[in-house]
Amino acid sequence: MLSGTPYIPETITVHLGTPDSDAPNVTVPFSSYVKNVASSEIFPTWPENALRANIYAITSFALNRIYTEWYRSRGYDFDITATTQYDQKFINGREYFQNISYLVDELFNDYVRRQGKVEPLFTAFCNGTTVTCEGLSQWGTVDLANRGLTPYEILQYYYGDDIDIVKNAPVRTTMPSYPGIELKFGSAGNDVRSLQIYLNRISGNYPAIPKIPAADGIFDAATEAAVRKFQEIFGLAVTGIVNESTWYRITYIYTSVKRIAELDSEGVRYEEIEKRYTEDLKIGMQSIEVSMLQYYLAVIGAYYAAVEPVEITGYFGEKTERSVKSFQRVFGLPQTGEVDRATRNDLYRAYQGIAESVPPKYTAVALYPGTVLREGDQSEYVKLIQEYLTLISATYQDIPAVNNTGYFGPVTRQSVTAFQRQFGINPTGVVGAVTWDRIAGVYSDLKYGFDKRPYQSPGYTIEAE
Repeated sequence: MLSGTPYIPETITVHLGTPDSDAPNVTVPFSSYVKNVASSEIFPTWPENALRANIYAITSFALNRIYTEWYRSRGYDFDITATTQYDQKFINGREYFQNISYLVDELFNDYVRRQGKVEPLFTAFCNGTTVTCEGLSQWGTVDLANRGLTPYEILQYYYGDDIDIVKNAPVRTTMPSYPGIELKFGSAGNDVRSLQIYLNRISGNYPAIPKIPAADGIFDAATEAAVRKFQEIFGLAVTGIVNESTWYRITYIYTSVKRIAELDSEGVRYEEIEKRYTEDLKIGMQSIEVSMLQYYLAVIGAYYAAVEPVEITGYFGEKTERSVKSFQRVFGLPQTGEVDRATRNDLYRAYQGIAESVPPKYTAVALYPGTVLREGDQSEYVKLIQEYLTLISATYQDIPAVNNTGYFGPVTRQSVTAFQRQFGINPTGVVGAVTWDRIAGVYSDLKYGFDKRPYQSPGYTIEAE
């Protein structure tokens, strides 16, 4: 959850012992967890304002553990432990005090954070008698409540004046922060941008990790170099590819250097979680991400007879929704017609499978390689784009020809930008799926004629398993 806006999980998994013990796990509704801890940690006879302040602290503490993936990022299969040595007191199967249960039902989706920060505050607390700490004193809240302080004023007394209470946060199914697919050179999206932000912050404490100049969501050579150095420093396989183990090691170190799981956290700023790319796609949307979705569906629909192909318009209408549902049906996903992370990942895998396995003789032009091309890159795919642009330039005089060197230099960027302007695409000078498709389509039209489908020759299909 670290790279997104906090939400209330439907459930929380509790380890009934210390982290490395062989104790069992239990998964319970999040509100039930808060009721259990509150009934185990505090007394129902306390003033209501003290109870409310403590419930805010209990909730925020647990949400911080979930938001930072404090245990899961280190390979554990639970969210929090049941012991006060590490977390909060949880007694499996216990009954709840009625008045505490009622208060938790009202408050369980409220939490504390620092003003201007995103993450739930690590609201450390102790009983204030046998154990004291820098955070909230549970027994101390009783005295403050008896003096007439409100729950918010009690929390300010212990955590400072710069706190907010977030009200009615949404309740959702917990999603792991790992994207579900490996991130590597040429990958693009919000997950890549989060990765770049994490690595740049980590490099402040580990200066051997080179800074990534542009945290723009495109996995470039600078990002790959930073990943490699991180992997080298932390004893991981030095591949330059971010798999699940590398992702969680990065998020754990990021959480540690920013002290997000500490009371004196540096905090996560809103600009650090800002989404530059639209993620979940559904009917009525219009964007470059919809165009990319339609490109993948168009290619997949050309090879899987049961997947309905779609035109690349950039608008998510009823035809696109039907195409998405047909894809979801073929690949065993819920047929919602909306594109969430699971559908997006399976789309990418299906497309990559086609791009890697379809013999070149069955396509008029090469399929998009699945990785963004930009200035500084060097590959056979860059050489192909240069070849396509050179042929196109003979017809469109404003698009300069380029030498087919395979190196994406300033002249290639200039040619790509001119093409994008000519054909109404945002002139970024970067070749993603939409720009590739348009360049390839124009090239195919000019070289083979307008009746030639660039994706596939007739008669070649792939049967779904």
